[in-house]
Amino acid sequence: MVSFNQIPNGWKLPLVSIEIDPSQAATPNQPKYALITDYKIAAGTGVADAVIACGSVAQARALGGIGSPLAQAFEKFQAINKSTPVFLLPIAEPGAGVKAAADLVVTNAPTAPGTISLYIAGQKLAIGVTASDTTTTVGTKIAAAVNAKTTLPVVAVASTGTVTLTAKWKGATGNDVRVEENVLGPNGGEVRPTGLAMTFPASNVLTGGTGVPDWTNAIAALGDEPYDFVAMGHTDTGSITAWGTEFGFGDSGRWGWMREVFGQVWSVRRDSYANLISWGPNNNSPVISVEAIEVTSPSPVWEWTAAYAARAAQSIVNDPARPLQTLTLTGILPAPKSSRFSKTELNALAGVGLAIQSTTADGVPMILREQTTYQKNSLGQPDGAYEVATTLATLAEILRRLRLAITGKYPRHKLANDGTRLSPGQAVVTPNIIRAEIVAEYERCEYDGLVENVKAFKAALIVQRNGSDVNRVDVLYPPDLINQLRHLAVLAQFRLQYADAAAA
Repeated sequence: MVSFNQIPNGWKLPLVSIEIDPSQAATPNQPKYALITDYKIAAGTGVADAVIACGSVAQARALGGIGSPLAQAFEKFQAINKSTPVFLLPIAEPGAGVKAAADLVVTNAPTAPGTISLYIAGQKLAIGVTASDTTTTVGTKIAAAVNAKTTLPVVAVASTGTVTLTAKWKGATGNDVRVEENVLGPNGGEVRPTGLAMTFPASNVLTGGTGVPDWTNAIAALGDEPYDFVAMGHTDTGSITAWGTEFGFGDSGRWGWMREVFGQVWSVRRDSYANLISWGPNNNSPVISVEAIEVTSPSPVWEWTAAYAARAAQSIVNDPARPLQTLTLTGILPAPKSSRFSKTELNALAGVGLAIQSTTADGVPMILREQTTYQKNSLGQPDGAYEVATTLATLAEILRRLRLAITGKYPRHKLANDGTRLSPGQAVVTPNIIRAEIVAEYERCEYDGLVENVKAFKAALIVQRNGSDVNRVDVLYPPDLINQLRHLAVLAQFRLQYADAAAA
């Protein structure tokens, strides 16, 4: 007897009744969304701690406020990746926080006309000066140019040659705003006008910003909606802990058995090599990848973070198992050549759970290794299980496919032992039927380049009825994830001449 879902056995009207059942036609087609979260400013219309879809830079600027970290992050994301749907999660600046600020002082007037090439958070200002300008006039021109460029993360006030720059929001991330000149140098046509002298803030950054986000309400607002790629540019302990817990493997986490939502968090940390080497071992989350960047990169961390997440999302949506190495972060300004991490330093940074980046020959940052912060197992022993972000991305894909294969084909089936005599068409499954479905799905995953070693998988796969719950099937699912070509080691054992023809 065929098991129908809708057509009753006692239906009396004559001729044909057709019930449509799509369970055997299900295909893996789950959309993957990105989430960008950061501060909005007072001018932003977005509601703090409320998720909203965003499809354009204009919308992001309206929601976050022009010049906000949220709006600038979206702009960098979309410059790289326009195909992944993006949601914004605006957060309010910390109420007890302080805005970062710094002074740029014009100490000597120019003696010849020229152009000041001023960079603030990686955005260039071209400010023309003349030989007749006083220090006060130059300061006023600089402040006017800053305030006219509304996409900057600062506002300016000039007073007798001193230009005070203040971040548009309260918080420690305001200290990441760099203020510098002539990033492209003489080859880029950037030189200081003759006679002009200026004193830049110490270390070329704003200072004094305090306060970190409170993520309690923001994370709660996410519910169980799936966000595979979260761009979160805060690496203070509270932020890392909060997002690591939300996306973690515990009962309440997105990778936990109760929620099964999956997803990963992408971030960036700017610091000296010595400080990064000390910071890395203090973190251990398989769901968070933090990319290390040099102190002198002009671009701020929220833009780096968005670019990193955008490129990761673009690649993983197409193929979660491919490594991210060599993918470029378009629109991000790298550190000057003289202050970039060396290969030795990059290797060491990857060894303490930090993703690493380098620069292409034409000066564009690129991903070298998408390391996660995970380094040790629950017993504190070194463990490489979740060393790279593509591992979890691949797992999420095959587990979603497995879930779809079972729930799509057997949503309301009865369960019987293997060998039970059943009439054709009955909505009944047995452990062997489920096993065959799992193997078939695994073979499809192998064909798609996500896993390997089907024979070994079959040998290790266990599908059996639970001993105490007659309505439950237990499965030991042992996928062998496909690996990546990350390193080709060659021993070039050359000769000047082979001894004889046979040896050659």
